[in-house]
Amino acid sequence: MNRTTSAGTALADPPAQHGPVESDPPSGLSHGLKQRHLSMIALGGVIGAGLFVGSGAGIAAAGPAVVLLFAVAGAVVMLLMRMLGEMSAARPSTGSFSVHAEREFGAWAGATSGWTYWTMLCCGVAAEAVAAGEIMHGWVPFLPAYGWVAVFMVFFCLSNLAAVRNFGEFEFCFSALKVAAICAFLVLGVLGVCGVFGEAPGASNLTGAGGFFPTGTTGLIAGLLTAVFAYGGLETVTIAAAESDDPRANVARAVRTAVWRIALFYVGSMALVVALVPWNDPRVAADGPYVTVLDRLGIPAAGTVMQAVILVALLSAMNANIYGSSRMAYSLVSRGLGPRFLGGVRGGVPMAAVVASCGFGFFAVFAGIWWPDTVFTWLMNTTGVAILVGWVFICVTQLRMRRRLERESPELLTIRMWGFPYLTWAALLAIAGVFVAMATTPGGRDQLYVSAVMVAALALAGWAKQRRDAARRTAA
Repeated sequence: MNRTTSAGTALADPPAQHGPVESDPPSGLSHGLKQRHLSMIALGGVIGAGLFVGSGAGIAAAGPAVVLLFAVAGAVVMLLMRMLGEMSAARPSTGSFSVHAEREFGAWAGATSGWTYWTMLCCGVAAEAVAAGEIMHGWVPFLPAYGWVAVFMVFFCLSNLAAVRNFGEFEFCFSALKVAAICAFLVLGVLGVCGVFGEAPGASNLTGAGGFFPTGTTGLIAGLLTAVFAYGGLETVTIAAAESDDPRANVARAVRTAVWRIALFYVGSMALVVALVPWNDPRVAADGPYVTVLDRLGIPAAGTVMQAVILVALLSAMNANIYGSSRMAYSLVSRGLGPRFLGGVRGGVPMAAVVASCGFGFFAVFAGIWWPDTVFTWLMNTTGVAILVGWVFICVTQLRMRRRLERESPELLTIRMWGFPYLTWAALLAIAGVFVAMATTPGGRDQLYVSAVMVAALALAGWAKQRRDAARRTAA
């Protein structure tokens, strides 16, 4: 039996555990994205505040060793994307790892992984909107920062309500500007290291002011958490792949190319920053590492140029996260794991899910005004752990799904995880290590406590639904 959304779109009844969970895009969504869109969407979801703004805090916390931390975190993310690419190429789905987790472990896993990821993306939208609003307020002060936040929210809500192809073109242009800016920074940074703009710094900034590990274990833990959380959002490319013209081929290509590009941009730029400026320069955290480097190289109007680039990066990440959160919400609802009113589709776009995702992000923004020490703190504390929860589900799901596909449908394994199962277990152990590192810091413990409540509530709700579905099947 089928049920119908408020927009009249037919949705299949939610599947039983290990049953035929959604493997293809829900019938209401379009296939308007191309391979070039997917590659840029992957970059757009990640190259935002974490790289341009948050990396300064990582450098201030860990010193030059931040390069190793970003490299280690990038290696783990590379393994995770390979796992996710294997599963998504075999069974493309708008719900990505949430669908795979439900298929392998049941509704509780799908609901927990999906809604935690949705919360993370929506809170990311809020953080990016606030940062972009502050930049615009500095340029055009007659409108307060939160007025600009409202402008951005409305604009990107409307853009995501348009056809998905329009979203893809918009994000392609945004991300292309970011990539061009980072490539230009890498070129200028290399020239600076070679002494083109003045005296070559050599290794003085890497070995001076306390050495390569100047802040000890405490600094390394803080820097590691900054590096790990900066990579969150890369998974959006596998969500978008389901709306492309050739989901299986496109997701495989996007995963293969996106990871090394991200690693180059993050690790490469961090290496240049710590080589060119002292890690303890207060401007690195206050003005941002990129502005500080360009100022040091004597690039004219460096601050204004980088602010413009950061603004584009923030808006691009905001746009991509609204897209990813709306598709995740729609997929969850289409599988009976959310309120049915979010399932409405028109013109191939899940409009209700888009509005709900933007609305939650807007609520998070105003929570920062009305309840900065309660609701807003709770929301922000869930984001970091939500990334890790999603990564855990990716690992454990891939371990089970890979073996099942090898038995039942080996022809679907067009992209395979390296060194299976050993590297999957290595990634899982690395994520466990991040949890342990978080538990050693007061702020990290707060995040773990708050997120544990949310994860437990979602798992319990999913488990209750799973039991109800089982009881209905038994009664029938």
